[in-house]
Amino acid sequence: MSGTVTARVIVRDAGEADLPAILGIYNHAVLNETSIWNDDIADLADRRAWWQARVSRGFPVYVADVDGVVAGYGTFADFRPHQGYRFTVEHSIYVAAYAQRRGIGSVLLTRLIAEARRMNMHAMVGGIAAENTASIALHLRFGFAETARMPQVGFKFGRWLDLVLMQKLLA
Repeated sequence: MSGTVTARVIVRDAGEADLPAILGIYNHAVLNETSIWNDDIADLADRRAWWQARVSRGFPVYVADVDGVVAGYGTFADFRPHQGYRFTVEHSIYVAAYAQRRGIGSVLLTRLIAEARRMNMHAMVGGIAAENTASIALHLRFGFAETARMPQVGFKFGRWLDLVLMQKLLA
């Protein structure tokens, strides 16, 4: 059923034991979707370094656990490295192909927004492929506004991709 969660979803901090599942979700997106604009798949060492870098800087990495299986993950980190952006974060949410359109993205986004507010962040930004209408609709439901549409800034699967930047003020 579209838009509803059919199983119990628990959002929790990702641990090292979750990295193989995160890697699987990530690599599936690299190979099959335009949600990640990389051409090369990652390995476990890459995802471990990514996870450690975020956690060591105090940023969250959450997994959506559905009946004991990691069905998605979400995170945020610095929007840009300069000091003037220190109260703005950029988030990412990825849901396993089999679990999409079941409310898992909503559960993860709810948790990410709450954590960003707890950390006294002022703004949250998301970069979304313009063709990903489901993600754009999700963000609109959560009060994000489209702040930029950048034509043909990405290239994947032999075609140019447009990027939509969406932003939510948290204060």
